[in-house]
Amino acid sequence: MQVIEIDGFLSFTLAIVLLFIGKFATVRFKVLQKYSIPEPVIGGFICALIVAIVYSIFDLTIEFDLAIRDTLLLYFFAGIGLNASFKTLISGGKPLFVLTLLAVIYIVLQNIIGVSIASLLGLEPLLGLMAGSISLIGGVGTTMAWSPTFADMGLEGASEVGLAANTLGLISACLVGGPIANYLIKRHKLTPNTDHNLDIGVCHNEKTKLDHFGYLYAWLMLNVSLIVGYFINLGFEAIGLQLPMFVACLVAGILIGNGKSLLLRKEKNKNAQLGHALISDICLGMFLTMALMGLQLWQLQSTIMFLATVMFFQVALSIIFTIWVVFRFMGKDYEAAVIGSGFGGITLGSTATAIVNMTAVTQQYGAAHKAFIIVPLVCGFFIDIANALIINSFTTFL
Repeated sequence: MQVIEIDGFLSFTLAIVLLFIGKFATVRFKVLQKYSIPEPVIGGFICALIVAIVYSIFDLTIEFDLAIRDTLLLYFFAGIGLNASFKTLISGGKPLFVLTLLAVIYIVLQNIIGVSIASLLGLEPLLGLMAGSISLIGGVGTTMAWSPTFADMGLEGASEVGLAANTLGLISACLVGGPIANYLIKRHKLTPNTDHNLDIGVCHNEKTKLDHFGYLYAWLMLNVSLIVGYFINLGFEAIGLQLPMFVACLVAGILIGNGKSLLLRKEKNKNAQLGHALISDICLGMFLTMALMGLQLWQLQSTIMFLATVMFFQVALSIIFTIWVVFRFMGKDYEAAVIGSGFGGITLGSTATAIVNMTAVTQQYGAAHKAFIIVPLVCGFFIDIANALIINSFTTFL
């Protein structure tokens, strides 16, 4: 089999083109905007589909150098932190605890479904965990971390199942979040937010005025946040906390953002916040586009029956749990609907898919500041700890 490797510069340039395709498609086809389908999904998935067709017909593998992708995610979370206020953080205390508790309950249910379906199909029950919270909530990193353990237990092909489930979950997460929020807003006649100062991006059809100072100052603050985040992460490691780097950048952004709001005049601070929102939107869009264009869809074929069955029930669980449990316990208001769109990303994809779902919804209906603080903290900190403990419990029991 021949492999073509696309270097980082060309991969990054292609991702920009694909993101433009997604943005143009959203403008051209109003149904995509109506149901808040994230722009990166369109171009990224088209690329993954073309790569899969090339592989199938010509036995040719196309691999992209996506090293810059992780840095884009750091910029994105630093931008969220820079636009977050301590007032919003304080008001999010109780909802943060409630959403964490709901996420813990969901992890257990997700693994029960995976294990049950694997058992019903005559497969090793442990394989169900790979199509449960390991790959869906945990993502690629957790999947690869647990694969050697499962291999030692004599479970062959665990990593392939996990990666394939993660691929299907990532695509599903991008497609269900927006429609869930749209349904909740229409069904409960929720009042959208008139605040159009979004945490990420700008509202559809809204013109923005941002001078060169706003862009330049925003980039400076983002870079400073990444530098400070690096040292905060070292501090976390010194006390024994192993957290994703983006959590440290989020914390750095919060500290720096609230500090500079006391020093800058209101109009200059608002200009900088708009710069953070726009740059964060671009970084998030590029990150998810690159994540999708790097998918290798042919990995699904070896376990397609098991994956099709288990993912049908996993997606159904995510939709039902979000609409009937998460929305109600998070307050049954507009913020709860936005959090619901993010919950689909948490449970089926990744932190990035959670945020991109919420971004698409807020660009359609207005800001949801509390949601953009609560969801990243649950995704990046609490849920990873809970997931590790629950996975350990399941492996011990099984």
